[in-house]
Amino acid sequence: MLTRRTLMKGALVAGAFAGGGLAGRFGGIANARAAMPLVARRSEALITDKGPTRGVMTYGDAEIPPVLRMRRGELFNLRLDNRLDEPTTIHWHGLRIDNRMDGVPFLTQPYVYEGDGFDYAFTPPDAGTFWYHPHCNTLEQMGRGLAGLIVVEDPADPVFDAEIVLNLRDWRLGGDGQFIAQFKPRDAARAGTFGTVRTANWRQSPQYDAPAGGLVRLRLAATDVTRILALSVEGADALVIAADGNPAAERFAPDHLMIGPGQRLDLVLRMPDTEGAVAALKDLRGTRPATLATFRAVGASLKRNIADLPALAANPLPEPDLSAATELPFILSASAEERPKDGICGSLGYNFWAINKVPWADDTGDPTAPLAEMKAGKTYIFNVENPTPQVHPLHLHGLVFKPMNSNKQAIRPHFSDTYLILPDEKVQLALVADNPGDWVFHCHIIEHQKTGMTSYVRVT
Repeated sequence: MLTRRTLMKGALVAGAFAGGGLAGRFGGIANARAAMPLVARRSEALITDKGPTRGVMTYGDAEIPPVLRMRRGELFNLRLDNRLDEPTTIHWHGLRIDNRMDGVPFLTQPYVYEGDGFDYAFTPPDAGTFWYHPHCNTLEQMGRGLAGLIVVEDPADPVFDAEIVLNLRDWRLGGDGQFIAQFKPRDAARAGTFGTVRTANWRQSPQYDAPAGGLVRLRLAATDVTRILALSVEGADALVIAADGNPAAERFAPDHLMIGPGQRLDLVLRMPDTEGAVAALKDLRGTRPATLATFRAVGASLKRNIADLPALAANPLPEPDLSAATELPFILSASAEERPKDGICGSLGYNFWAINKVPWADDTGDPTAPLAEMKAGKTYIFNVENPTPQVHPLHLHGLVFKPMNSNKQAIRPHFSDTYLILPDEKVQLALVADNPGDWVFHCHIIEHQKTGMTSYVRVT
């Protein structure tokens, strides 16, 4: 049957093989060097003390997906080899790259079927902490482990005494350490279905050594499909130096700082001076606070001063021109539409959520029309309203916005790609539409995304 999907697939495949490369401001595709191989595969992992958890999905040769390291302004090539028994893709969360590399099935690229591969090639324009994950059968694949961190380095950044990267996520495991159902419909219609085992780097409350009295760069990403965190550091001084990949305009302590799925933080941790002293990263949200990871001071104190840390190098981000901005409405809501049809990338079988009253399960059925069409280079303000009783981490692909003028929370001036909107909140997200393409806009609580709180905007 001739549909928008089959037409788009043909166009994408033809474009991928024509001309030998693409040039552009964002992640131009080129054939400058051999691509790094990355295998998506099924495996097992030691997550609990009940023995190996079977049916895990991961990238690469090790148990946990590798931290992918890139350099700002330098070409990065990667060849995804799909050895799963189902289609998949890779989305590069937070990276402002060419639309054809964004990893959304049939909106930006075809599925990568089992046994096939796909070449991703782009030049990251921004330094910071990002992450990568599939955009196909998302709840199942991410819930079983397909989520890894990205570090884009900048040689102009200050030197730290150590760096620790944390992948923060839950697992839906039973008492035997094996997977149970990834979601419950009644929970998907509310805050989402929570995991039963909480981990950092696939371990429960791991401990890391760091130089006593030293300055540690702690890079962390909330890669869970549901859980919202309220972070705090105990036993050491800590400041937020970057959020969602971009340097903080003013550094501040992570005192009950809320972040949701998709968001990242860079902290500078000033380790205790006494060897053996332990600092802890904690989640204080909910009735059961949890220690996510601990950090033990080792060696003689370096006696570093946290106030002496230079600023991070700024990213080349476009400043919105508010005097010439066009305002666009986005209203989050519940949905009672008919259940979506199943598709190759899976469906949860329900529509509970919508944006502007239109639910879209993003990888099932043909896409709806874009929520908005924007002209390249123009400034826009997303007027987002959340009349629902739930918190939603809203993620925009391919672009960055500057949150402004919330009626519910104080806004620190910063650029971001993911905003945690509170119940009954109205917020303005200002952006420059400087990256052409179709860009997905969705809640990163994956059950909300997969049951309708997804759509896309178009930049031409």
